[in-house]
Amino acid sequence: MIPEWDPFYRAQPVEGMPWYFKDLDPDLEDALLRCGVASGAALDIGTGPGTQAMALAERGYRVTGTDIAEAAVEQAAAKARERGLAVSFKVDDILHTALSDPFDFAFDRGCFHVLPVSARADYVRTVAGLLRPGGYLFLKTFSTLQPGEIGPYKFAPDDIKSIFSGFFEILSSRETIYQGTFDPPPRALFSVLKKL
Repeated sequence: MIPEWDPFYRAQPVEGMPWYFKDLDPDLEDALLRCGVASGAALDIGTGPGTQAMALAERGYRVTGTDIAEAAVEQAAAKARERGLAVSFKVDDILHTALSDPFDFAFDRGCFHVLPVSARADYVRTVAGLLRPGGYLFLKTFSTLQPGEIGPYKFAPDDIKSIFSGFFEILSSRETIYQGTFDPPPRALFSVLKKL
């Protein structure tokens, strides 16, 4: 069951949410550099507070940020306007997306790992369909190395390969951390996937 995210975003300031990170995710920044993606159309899936979308816009990317939570989209759009940034924020369910424009890359920093197992194949097909040929998916999930049972689903590199390999070439999956407000930060897996 997918949680109800809208009340969550209406009930508390985004700056206190576990996944809030005001700067560009360093794993994404490094991957964009390594893959030579210096410009283009970017999709931030599950944009939440919109910080990643805004950080990408500051670097010159044409960014669309989507989230299932209307409150998250409203708040992110307001912050982008305050900062004078051109980001297209939209309420959208990635499993039933209304998007049609092709993207050069997509970034998911917390959507995929909260989806039910039954939705994974739809997610993979949908995201692949939104990317240009050779487009990238940069995916950050909780890692199987993260202790405890609470939190989103956890993944190992073999899991990513098994789930995504029909539509993507898995270029890398490496252990990292999930930057946010938790101390210590949770263990994460950052994967770079290229559309076949």
